[in-house]
Amino acid sequence: MSASAAAADAAPRPAMGFFERFLTLWVALCMAAGVILGQLAPDVFRALGGATVVQVNLPVAILVWLMIVPMLLKIDPAALREVGQHWRGISATLGVNWLVKPFSMALLGWLFVGHLFRPWLPAAQVDSYIAGLILLAAAPCTAMVFVWSNLVDGEPHFTLSQVALNDTIMVVAFAPLVGLLLGLSAIVVPWDTLFLSVLLYIVVPVAAAQLWRRALIARGGQGALSRVLSRLAPLSLAALLLTLVLLFGLQGEQIIAQPGVIALLAVPIVIQVYLNAGLAYAANRAMGEAWCVAGPSALIGASNFFELAVATAIVLFGFQSGAALATVVGVLVEVPVMLTVVWLVRRTRPWYERA
Repeated sequence: MSASAAAADAAPRPAMGFFERFLTLWVALCMAAGVILGQLAPDVFRALGGATVVQVNLPVAILVWLMIVPMLLKIDPAALREVGQHWRGISATLGVNWLVKPFSMALLGWLFVGHLFRPWLPAAQVDSYIAGLILLAAAPCTAMVFVWSNLVDGEPHFTLSQVALNDTIMVVAFAPLVGLLLGLSAIVVPWDTLFLSVLLYIVVPVAAAQLWRRALIARGGQGALSRVLSRLAPLSLAALLLTLVLLFGLQGEQIIAQPGVIALLAVPIVIQVYLNAGLAYAANRAMGEAWCVAGPSALIGASNFFELAVATAIVLFGFQSGAALATVVGVLVEVPVMLTVVWLVRRTRPWYERA
């Protein structure tokens, strides 16, 4: 057994804590708080929205780092050595994450937002909404998947190696993939800003998290890393919720004027979660992979790196853009929808294993 596998066996399996379990409720409360505070103190939110350097909003940059660095600390690059042990599950997940999900979301965005729902959406924001949906689907989740995997009794070594591999691919594939899909959607791509967001929100945090991880393990072993992660977990969620307060504080007027927009944007997001989870689950079954790998594979295939999507949408299109709103809707609906996927995966285990 490799060192990373032994560490995964020794570490306690993650459980969904109080804040994670009710994340949708906290997101909804922060959205409401942001709208109310935005009406009560509009000048404060305008000042925060205008605090930018080289197209980067400094308050958001700080909050995003606080969100994602603790999550990236969990990733062990040594897990990449174990990819070959679960090649069927890895190939199914990679196919859905990188070859299906971004393109299916672009198609669903074009179909629902660009055509079916267009009469009920503000015309000036339609392209921006589609861009936000594309950003949401262009990067696979790296944090909550550990919770989802635990809830379906997933193989921990597979989950760890899959997340490590996805992070490695994301460093080089996110910007070209987003640029391609935005270009196909006839949305002007500010390439310099896109690459800057990749540098700030992927490359630098990954490097910083890995240097910090090595230093912690060198000083105090896996126990020191676990203690730091337990202390940082509330900080990560708090940063996410503060980002939502800030975002909705700036978008409050638009939301009050058109609350139905959020419901309409949720439709393609919900469809793509079930579509991609089902594809990954069925592909694993067809290839003869074990259920304990197929479960987390389906959940990783369906979930999104919404922290990165929100930050990139703000950098590319601004706080008050439709793209930023679309990515936040993804945060709102992902947790309850993913919990239903967990329930379906567990309920269908007898059917899966009959194959």
